[in-house]
Amino acid sequence: MKRQITGLHAADRCAADQVPDGVFLVQVQRVRFQRQAQKPYYTLALSILEPSRFAGRVLSSRLYCSPKALWKLNWFLRDFGYDTEQLERDEVDEKQLVGLRGVVKISHIVFNSASLLRLDGFAPADRWEQLSPA
Repeated sequence: MKRQITGLHAADRCAADQVPDGVFLVQVQRVRFQRQAQKPYYTLALSILEPSRFAGRVLSSRLYCSPKALWKLNWFLRDFGYDTEQLERDEVDEKQLVGLRGVVKISHIVFNSASLLRLDGFAPADRWEQLSPA
């Protein structure tokens, strides 16, 4: 029996187009708060600035806002240069996040049969030269 599977011939190219695990200089392109019962989160779209061979590609991931995960959101906001006064008041203004720059370390994981992009670490944009891959 023959079956036609649309896109099968291009599967190798899609894998090659995937951004590899590593460290990237990025700029926040879009932020959206998602209210989920137990685990509210921010969906982030981060545009890659460096390394130049990946420039313009967009990374999409989540930062959770549950009590156990607030440390990671705080780390992201601090290192990307979010307004410290608002941070001290526990306020996050999505509009002020757009355009912020920083360094992000990513990895790909498989969870419940889905490939996800995980944000493993952050650093201020001025540390890019020290952290960039050689």
